[in-house]
Amino acid sequence: MLFHFFQWIENWGLGEAIRESKWLFPVIESVHLLGLAVIGGAILMVDLRLMGFGLRRQSVRQIASDVQPWLIGSLTVMLISGFLLFTSEATKCYYHGAFWVKMTSLALAILFTFTIRRSVTAADRFGPVRNRVVAVVSLALWSGVGIGGRWIGFS
Repeated sequence: MLFHFFQWIENWGLGEAIRESKWLFPVIESVHLLGLAVIGGAILMVDLRLMGFGLRRQSVRQIASDVQPWLIGSLTVMLISGFLLFTSEATKCYYHGAFWVKMTSLALAILFTFTIRRSVTAADRFGPVRNRVVAVVSLALWSGVGIGGRWIGFS
């Protein structure tokens, strides 16, 4: 059943247009990678601060608040561009373990970022051990997204 959905997505006119175009896939992928760079910076700024590295004059809460629009904006860009890339090769993704690693990591990273990590950064009063654990989990989840994406691209 799920495989038929993936086939339908790939055979949808949008997927065909992206696949048949000389420029659409590389342009969309470039936008996707630019979104990755921005979200990576937003995640790193907060997580490194949670770990006690850099920007010590600003509170974790302030840094998280400052990067929130960048985080949400880049995540939106990446979700849209990622979906477009997916439509052009959905069947390949269905069979690719890296796709499932990336999607699982993405779901967990989004859930973790907008629940646990958000509550820790908003409270700004937890101890250094809890902050470091949250930062390490966040970095691991988002790294799983990036590694899964590169694994899809290079295999």
